[in-house]
Amino acid sequence: LIAGTRKTTPGFRLVEKYGLLVGGVDTHRMDLSSMVMLKDNHVTSCGSIRKAVDQARSASGFSYLVEVEARNIEEAQQALQARADVIMLDNFSPEDIQTAINILKRIDDTIMIEVSGGITEESIRHYMIPGVDVISVGALTQGVPHVDFSLKIVEYS
Repeated sequence: LIAGTRKTTPGFRLVEKYGLLVGGVDTHRMDLSSMVMLKDNHVTSCGSIRKAVDQARSASGFSYLVEVEARNIEEAQQALQARADVIMLDNFSPEDIQTAINILKRIDDTIMIEVSGGITEESIRHYMIPGVDVISVGALTQGVPHVDFSLKIVEYS
């Protein structure tokens, strides 16, 4: 599954998310309220991945998925132990992704694995690794060239 990321142009979220759908990719999240995503700042402020996941579940309730962004294999293992629903392997090399998948899927073959960070149209094939469930690509909304046009008012005679 190829997905965009949460990053959209201010004021253009709906248009850009619609463009992703029309283009045949997933929107990842429509907005910040669609899923809980725990990043390094959340983990740091809570003290650990487990505490961050527990607090997120307490605040969001049973109906929200909790995703943890992991910067290394150790954090990915902690996210699995904390019962995160999705583990995002952020800025991992394809080799490190394979290593992480081998470890994580051996423990829980149902865990959803997302890879993200610097993935481009040119490099995406290297991330199409068995065990990767979602490849998120920020360039789908952030790197799109825009049309430069203007609207001129002309006198009608």
